[in-house]
Amino acid sequence: MSSDEEKQLRAGLFHATEQGYDVLAKGGSATDAVETAVRALEDNPLFNAGKGAVFNRDGVNQLEASIMNGNANSAGAATLLTTVKNPVSLARKVMESNFHVFLCGPGAEHYAKEQGLEIVDPSYFWTKHRWEQHERGYIHTADTPIEKCTGSSNSLSPTCTHVPISERNEPHDYSHLPMGTVGSVAVDVNGYLAAATSTGGMSNKWNGRIGDSPVIGAGTFADKAVAVSSTGAGEYFIRQGTARYISLRVQLLGESPRQASRAVIAEMKTTGGDGGVICIDPDGNPSMIFSSAGMYRAYCSTTTENVPVVGIFGDEVIAP
Repeated sequence: MSSDEEKQLRAGLFHATEQGYDVLAKGGSATDAVETAVRALEDNPLFNAGKGAVFNRDGVNQLEASIMNGNANSAGAATLLTTVKNPVSLARKVMESNFHVFLCGPGAEHYAKEQGLEIVDPSYFWTKHRWEQHERGYIHTADTPIEKCTGSSNSLSPTCTHVPISERNEPHDYSHLPMGTVGSVAVDVNGYLAAATSTGGMSNKWNGRIGDSPVIGAGTFADKAVAVSSTGAGEYFIRQGTARYISLRVQLLGESPRQASRAVIAEMKTTGGDGGVICIDPDGNPSMIFSSAGMYRAYCSTTTENVPVVGIFGDEVIAP
């Protein structure tokens, strides 16, 4: 990444963390804090969630999110969204319905509208840099200048020169394609925990693919012992039940969130998975463990003098 891109990413992480921490500093709940932080990231086109979501193989942005209140043992999730501006807020509405936990597709979007959440035209999620990543994900069979992709649609734009989907050779290896997730964990003045996660998924994913981010126990989990949000290759997190697995290790083995996270991510690595998790416990002890070269992350507490500290690369230590 360029130095300008790095500065913008750091600023975005700082802002979102500051917004979430401000809720806590005013005595707000952990659930309010994580929703606020994730909404800030969803509204920032630099991150793979909300406005910055990647495209699937059909050139469509399909979003998903989840949230969990550890004290109340309540959770909500939504996936296959194309018109909900802030998926994490829909996940919270589902959680607070006290009826269902997980909604998807048109039914989820209808519920979002009923609940008064902001609904946008799918074109809202179109960004040039994500479209270029989508195009680069295919082995082209014709000359397709990426720079001509300047349309305003969230799908194959009439102003964008492209190779039709049917004429593209889909790559066998997706490892080079952009992924990413935004998430937040928090503990409030009562010692209550919450976690939230939101994403656009994997670039050029199959239409209808669901990752770990909206799956309670895989991408998101919170109870009275720990709050967890995950990022990485979602299929591995789903198979492992990563977020819940960390909680079980904390409670049954007496491990700290950091010890549990390190063990779980190391175990995932042996199966070919890659990614990271952020965690926090009721005493405010944070953990940010990842197996990749880096992970966008930030942390704020009284130990940082109430000012967010941001990290991107693996050698940056930002939490005690």
